[in-house]
Amino acid sequence: MSFRDSVMRRFALSEDGYRYLCRSSAACILKDIALMVPVMVLFVFVCDMMGGEGNPYDLDLGWWAYAAMVAASAVLIAATYFVEYNETYFNTYRESSAKRIALAERLRKLPMSYFGKKDPTDLTVRIMGDCTMQEQSMSHWFPELIGSMICIAVLGVMILVFDPVMGAASLWPVPVSFAIVFLSKRFQDRYNRYKFDRTLEATEGVQEFLETSRDLGVNDAGRRYLDGLFGKLDRVESAEFRAEYMVAVFVVSAQLVLKFGIVTTALAGGYMMLSGNLDIFVFIAFLIVISRLYDPLNNSLINLAAMINAEYNMERLQEIEDQPVQTGSTDFHPDGYDIVFDHVRFSYDGRADVLRDVSFTAKQGEVTAIVGPSGEGKTTAAKLAARFWDLNGGSITVGGTDISGIDPETLLSCYSIVFQDVTLFNTTVMDNIRIGRRGATDEEVMDVARLAQCDGFVSRLPDGYMTVIGENGAKLSGGERQRISIARALLKDAPIILLDEATASLDTECETQVQQAISELVRDKTVLVVAHRMRTIEGADRVVVLRDGVVEEQGSPRDLVAEGGTFANMVRLQSQSDGWSL
Repeated sequence: MSFRDSVMRRFALSEDGYRYLCRSSAACILKDIALMVPVMVLFVFVCDMMGGEGNPYDLDLGWWAYAAMVAASAVLIAATYFVEYNETYFNTYRESSAKRIALAERLRKLPMSYFGKKDPTDLTVRIMGDCTMQEQSMSHWFPELIGSMICIAVLGVMILVFDPVMGAASLWPVPVSFAIVFLSKRFQDRYNRYKFDRTLEATEGVQEFLETSRDLGVNDAGRRYLDGLFGKLDRVESAEFRAEYMVAVFVVSAQLVLKFGIVTTALAGGYMMLSGNLDIFVFIAFLIVISRLYDPLNNSLINLAAMINAEYNMERLQEIEDQPVQTGSTDFHPDGYDIVFDHVRFSYDGRADVLRDVSFTAKQGEVTAIVGPSGEGKTTAAKLAARFWDLNGGSITVGGTDISGIDPETLLSCYSIVFQDVTLFNTTVMDNIRIGRRGATDEEVMDVARLAQCDGFVSRLPDGYMTVIGENGAKLSGGERQRISIARALLKDAPIILLDEATASLDTECETQVQQAISELVRDKTVLVVAHRMRTIEGADRVVVLRDGVVEEQGSPRDLVAEGGTFANMVRLQSQSDGWSL
């Protein structure tokens, strides 16, 4: 791996980000060199003031010369600071913006299995918190650290060449101080991971409390939950304190070692002057240079500790970049829209199979229902048909084309999906439905809304179809949210329909009306229905019964009832439960 690739990976940078980092580091080097110019002017001035015979540095300059040098130094420093600010901050913000967009694009292309392993809070923290840490690293810490280290290295070589003994007496604390901070890496890694885990735990707790506060209040569990949440926040505070304290121990110790450099410089210089091996002017030069050198070194040690501290955040960003994305051809022209499951095998964790050997065909122009006991993979099978995940074995084809070779977004353009877990956005009713087909007119949106029985509740909203419905439709009931999802599917009008208890949250009267709308939606299309209520699939053409990861039965509802197997038993049990009353 090249140096460039190593840096890009270590700090989760794009190619532009690496280029920005090089430019900002170069700008910091120029700034640090410019800051050494006043030191040179000061040395010349001191030597000039001392005068005397045998002074090789007595230039006998007038006040106007020093005024000119001070003015030139000020202009040079101002110019380098301006360049550094532009190269460091502006470019960092460009990279930070591009990084967040790139992460969102990467997440968009990842298989759904990845999101099953990651908490949404964790992903939010990565895009916002970890990117912010990267932003601070690239704007405040890393370029400054690189600039200081290179200037120190150049200056150190010059000092050692000029006078090896005085150079060694002045510079020995530098590698020792940096080594002390480097030693903190192992401890920082451990404490930072613990701190981050506690922070994420508390963040999830706060989010969960906000989402479930109504249920907690109903069950008189709010105080008990808050006690647990306060405990999580206390653990975050404790972890933060320990992490900061541990870093401070190493950094302060390293800075303390630096102070001894001034002492050894003074002692070595004094001894060499008394022995006649050092000129007083060289001694003064060393004292001035060292006083200027150690001040930025203190900041460099802090920056180094901060960069070590940020490594875990960079690893988390890079972990997303390393995830394999779902890819495929965008050229998708199937021969019809029959969906064929051929010996499909799938597991979420790579060990326990949810589906072991599933084979069936959902034909175009027919309604195919997937039924079975809870937890037998019905919804999983429906989502696999849309390539939400990739298979562990077997194949799924649409119109004779294996969907594993089709780009997911291209494939999903042929699907209208209504799942039981409805996802809505914090925007208007109109915009939530229009997601089904970008560019649809208001009239087209309202037409499908009427078919989905949305008109009634929308008319009662403050601004009708222009009412903002809150995060995930928080201002609506479950049935109202589901009807918007159905309207969205009606508007898309795709050739393949996936329904997962699409009417489960509706009352009987509204369910009948919506089912009539769905009947229009599914005409001449491939329909795959996940059903728990037998009433939902009375008009199905074919029923597939999943049990123990395989297809136990399949056929028409009438034939399966006549066979008296699992499906017949499910129909009988549900008929009995329908007659139950208090």
